[in-house]
Amino acid sequence: MTSRHRGPLAVLWLLLLVVAGWQAAPLPGLLSGGGWYVPGSGSAVAAERLTDGFDGRGATSLTLVIKDTRYRAGDPAFETRVRDAAEAVLRDDALKATGGYGYTTLTGDRARAAFLGEDDRTALVRVGSELDDGTARRLLPDIQDRIGQEYEPRGLRVSLVSQAALWGEVNHLSERGLIIAELVTLPLILLVLLLLFRSVAAALAALLVGVTSVVFALAVLALVARRTELSVFVQNAATMLGLGVGVDYSLFMIMRFKSELPPGGGPLSREDRERALARTLRTSGETVVASGITIVAAMSTLFLVDLSVIQSMALGVVVVVAFSVLTSVLLLPVLLHLLGSRIEWGRIGRREAGGARSGGGWVAVTHAVMRRPVLFLVVGVAALTALAVPAVRLDTFTPDARVVPAEAAVRQGYDAARDEFGVGSAAPIQVVVESDEPLQRRSDADVAQLLRFHDSVAGLPGVVRTDSAIGTLRQAGRDRPFAVLESLDRLPADARGTVGHFVSRDGRTALIEVVGDDTASSDAVRDLLASVRAEAAGLTAGGGGWRVNVGGETAEGVDANKVIEDGLMPVIATMLAVIYLLLLLTFRSLFLPLKAIAMNLLSVGATYGVLVLVFQDGLGSGLFGFDVDGHLTNFVPVLLVTLLFSLSTDYEVFLLSRVREDYLATGDDIGSVARGMSATMPLISGAAVLMVAVFAAFAFTGILPMQQLGLGMALAIALDATVIRLLIVPASMRLMSRWNWWLPGRSHTPGPAFAGQGTTDDTPVPVQAESTVSMKGTAP
Repeated sequence: MTSRHRGPLAVLWLLLLVVAGWQAAPLPGLLSGGGWYVPGSGSAVAAERLTDGFDGRGATSLTLVIKDTRYRAGDPAFETRVRDAAEAVLRDDALKATGGYGYTTLTGDRARAAFLGEDDRTALVRVGSELDDGTARRLLPDIQDRIGQEYEPRGLRVSLVSQAALWGEVNHLSERGLIIAELVTLPLILLVLLLLFRSVAAALAALLVGVTSVVFALAVLALVARRTELSVFVQNAATMLGLGVGVDYSLFMIMRFKSELPPGGGPLSREDRERALARTLRTSGETVVASGITIVAAMSTLFLVDLSVIQSMALGVVVVVAFSVLTSVLLLPVLLHLLGSRIEWGRIGRREAGGARSGGGWVAVTHAVMRRPVLFLVVGVAALTALAVPAVRLDTFTPDARVVPAEAAVRQGYDAARDEFGVGSAAPIQVVVESDEPLQRRSDADVAQLLRFHDSVAGLPGVVRTDSAIGTLRQAGRDRPFAVLESLDRLPADARGTVGHFVSRDGRTALIEVVGDDTASSDAVRDLLASVRAEAAGLTAGGGGWRVNVGGETAEGVDANKVIEDGLMPVIATMLAVIYLLLLLTFRSLFLPLKAIAMNLLSVGATYGVLVLVFQDGLGSGLFGFDVDGHLTNFVPVLLVTLLFSLSTDYEVFLLSRVREDYLATGDDIGSVARGMSATMPLISGAAVLMVAVFAAFAFTGILPMQQLGLGMALAIALDATVIRLLIVPASMRLMSRWNWWLPGRSHTPGPAFAGQGTTDDTPVPVQAESTVSMKGTAP
């Protein structure tokens, strides 16, 4: 089919690439910064209950932070400037504000004082908007830019602060970081490919395959994003993995195709091309498919974690790897058939004799390791174990405003609220109390129960203050505070504003905001959240028709962490079982899959340890340009473990497939390792350099979660291609000897007589009269 229809297939490829690019273009605007809420959790229910029925709140709620750098409170100019800025924002047609509550909406000095910062320059206004969460994340960055351009020259810093505003900014930063990363990685990839292939045509072909895989995947993700929520991180994850894996697969395919071409570099007949392609597809093509299936299977286990942000990235990786496989085994052969011997066009340097690449250096390294296997195995394992030690201190949480640069408007607003109103005011714990009937109709005993709950929460250690309508209602009606809700019109305007902001219009829901004395991700506030939830459980257990849900940034992070922790062991167990079975079928060995899993666990532990040193302890934080908050983003460890197992297994498949091919042809369990290393390590090391270049670019140009993921991937691939592949693999295989290939029930003895049986090629690997390593091995 490739030979008969190569022209139309090539044209179809280009047309599909154009259509996919057009389809993928809107993806950034379709992505969401959400996905952190656990369905049915207290934080998710609390957030949903606050979207309607409260004054100054809405489908999206924001805090407007206004800082005047020229005047202070008490100066008439300050009042005028702050009021004008707030009213302009509330009138903004794009924002669709439903109302405001705060410094500019209240008249009493005491009420307004709560919304004036300690510096007498910063004022807060709570704003509700009709925009749904997804729309707000797309529009708020543009609204913020417009506001900033208008008021910054006047000496006013006006910031929209909210989760929607934060993740809208993250989306913009993600797009810019992605562009920068692509500008950095594409030339690097091309340079590495030129060094590996020594020809321009081969390098461009491999790069085209990688880009095609990414574009096709992003097009599919854009279709999905129109119908369901996908995290903003999915684009970065898909691009990062797609470029790495897609180019890797094409590298192995093209190298094998070149090795199958007749020597001499002259024009090829149609039969020569078809023969070379057939052998390429039967060897490297099958290995690429096996590798892709392994990665897809491993990443699919992440769907066991009931958190949209993780499932989004898992989907992105699965889709892009699937397209990498399809592009490599379906579209790349079309290109190779068209090019034929022209795959060497743009030759760089002198052609090597016989068109082969020398693997003598790798043979020498392998010999050296296999002569002293115990020593090198101990050294390799000890080095990885030492790197893994800091991993015991690993701590995770959801990202906060510190993931964006300090100069971003949303970050400035967050910092101003934290500095001027208390560190906990930027992210209070939100206690949403629901009643079976309107609060004003509850019995005195029931109301007393609620008031005791409020006072107990306010007295918890670590509580700076509580913000609610209860204080206002107590002043208006000391004996029966909620009875005041029957005649709100009699209250002063400020009191009505406070009640409307904290009590729903139907009188059935009340909000109590608990301000702690530390950041939302701190251990102190997490302990405070646990205490608040314990008090809430006491209220609901006492009967009386109360329902309490505790939300806010801390609760959201704790609930997300809990679902990740609960899903981590099932994910790892399922993934290990799947990988073991796939490797068992691939290598037909009982012990090689176990060895691969053990090595991968060492690599993952070492990677976690380095990430803790860098991102929790701040080692090298200046190099990467991030603020140390003592945590890793909570999805990074679980995503890393699946990705690292996938990609490490990837290299294991490529290496051991070639070793097994040689072993089945020769029966030489020791020499086959050296020959397999010499045949594959130049490619594996080149592929590793490609991967490290791609992932490192995201480590230096992405936003914080992508930096953590990029550095982790780059480090793990570097360790895998050096310590594991050069030391641990040959040393362990030398010690295991023929136990490497033992499988119960298999009775035949590999050797020349069996060359070709079970191999991935038509032609037996040349049998050497004597093993290339003069060491005695024992067979089971």
